[in-house]
Amino acid sequence: MTTNIGDKRAASGSLIGLALGDALGFPTEFNDVPSILAKFGPWREMELPQRPFVSDDTQMTLAVGHAMRTAMDRGVLAPKRLERPLREEFVNWYQSPENNRAPGRTCLRACNLLKEEGRLWQDASQIDSKGCGANMRVAPVGLAPGLSDEQRAGAAQLQSALTHGHPTALAASDLTARAVRLLAQGTEPDGLVDRLRSYARENRSRYHHTWLGDLWTRSHDATPEDFVARGWDECLEILDRLQEAVRTASPESDPCLATGAGWIAEEALATGLLCFLLFPGEPLLALRRAACSSGDSDSIACLTGAFAGAWLGEDAWPTEWADRIEYRGDLMTLGALWDS
Repeated sequence: MTTNIGDKRAASGSLIGLALGDALGFPTEFNDVPSILAKFGPWREMELPQRPFVSDDTQMTLAVGHAMRTAMDRGVLAPKRLERPLREEFVNWYQSPENNRAPGRTCLRACNLLKEEGRLWQDASQIDSKGCGANMRVAPVGLAPGLSDEQRAGAAQLQSALTHGHPTALAASDLTARAVRLLAQGTEPDGLVDRLRSYARENRSRYHHTWLGDLWTRSHDATPEDFVARGWDECLEILDRLQEAVRTASPESDPCLATGAGWIAEEALATGLLCFLLFPGEPLLALRRAACSSGDSDSIACLTGAFAGAWLGEDAWPTEWADRIEYRGDLMTLGALWDS
């Protein structure tokens, strides 16, 4: 099944869902489930805070979205055309007074290096980091229209690589963008994990030289193919765990127990997807389950929201929540552009 994503306003739905998940999970991050329940009550009844602040997850998603828009406005999406606005957007975020939402150390270190004129981005990339900062921000790459599979994969990996250069960060970002795209196009949720596993196997030894340059040489791997295979193998392992968890995990249990706490990229992908797949037709329950988790709850919930919104569209979210979300104007502008 393939759908025109504009028919259901999937881009708007995904971006708003991402921000809502982020805002719901931001206050619960660094808390265990009993503490969250004690503070916020039953997880199935969690409400959006009266002032729903988002974290760096939404801020950096907007940075990627703005960079994608700029690059695509200038012509066919290509590595050099995307690298410059990505770098500019990341540095602008790094230097912004609004960058006060508990940003990740990897992003801060890399962006501090990226602001140095003349430094190759590959030399700023944190080659050993596979933190979830790599893929919590990648949804715009899955939503942007008119891209080939190669462009989408390359862009997803490049936006990760500017900060998080570990091969698992690259693969998890590629898979996250792929999942958003498939759901926006109408792929049924119950077939999604198999589609992602097939995609991972097909790409296991493919290094995107034109997009990544000589990034791999900063690692200890003998060849670029060995480098990327490490990442895809870790993602295949977590997708196997996810497939089992979809069958066996209780919706009443902390999802992090099944697929990981989400501090690293492949676990954020898997646990975000698990929460969505437990409640594919009930997006608010999916967000609440993701936010009431013992791990990186804002990143898990923002990915859950991106997946649910891509699948169900803008109407997934109640107006009284969507109208109050921080950065709503920027999110809706990008969504409307890509839904048209």
